[in-house]
Amino acid sequence: MEYVEIARAETERGELVLRERRDENGPTSLELRANGVFVMDTLEVSTEQALAESALAQVEHPRAVIVAGLGLGFTMHAVLADTRVEKVAVVEIEQALVDWMRAGTIPHGPALLADERVVMVVADIAEALAEAPPSSYDLLLLDVDNGPGYLVHDVNAALYETPFLESARQALRPGGAIAVWSAADAPELADRMRSVFGNATGYGHDVRLQDRDETYWLFVSRVPSEA
Repeated sequence: MEYVEIARAETERGELVLRERRDENGPTSLELRANGVFVMDTLEVSTEQALAESALAQVEHPRAVIVAGLGLGFTMHAVLADTRVEKVAVVEIEQALVDWMRAGTIPHGPALLADERVVMVVADIAEALAEAPPSSYDLLLLDVDNGPGYLVHDVNAALYETPFLESARQALRPGGAIAVWSAADAPELADRMRSVFGNATGYGHDVRLQDRDETYWLFVSRVPSEA
């Protein structure tokens, strides 16, 4: 197996690297790493798809969706596949990642961003939600880190705490939903979501990642519908 660096950026949060993995016995793939920590690749994308599908299944009319975390674009891709979706706001804090997507450094990027429903926002998701008018979205998909127990950036711990979840609820419409991705079970997160939304469900998702078995988790809460 050989790794070839495709792009690198130094940001306020550290180092972001996109590299190509070449395996003699398998397909070539892209891998994204932040500060030396594996974030995601293009081989195992089922969890990104599951994040979108689990959230979309919670809402009857997911017209406006906010995706927190661009990654390699697979969550956004799954959301765009749903014909009920009229707008997807993708909030990504790293300008370099957006640039790689737009320029085709991530090959499937230009086609995804060409979709007229996509609005790309380079910002911190906490700030973006704080500035959003109440009841702006039907769905919020949060996938900006590896979950509360395996943070790439310590500052992201706040995204799994009650104040952020309360901001998320304010930005969601009645009947809307939030789905949070985590690399491991996070019962304390589920408890906080339950306290804010009145409900929370965790879904374990078994995957095969680089020759080892892993279980990733999705946590979903719904905003009660208006009476």
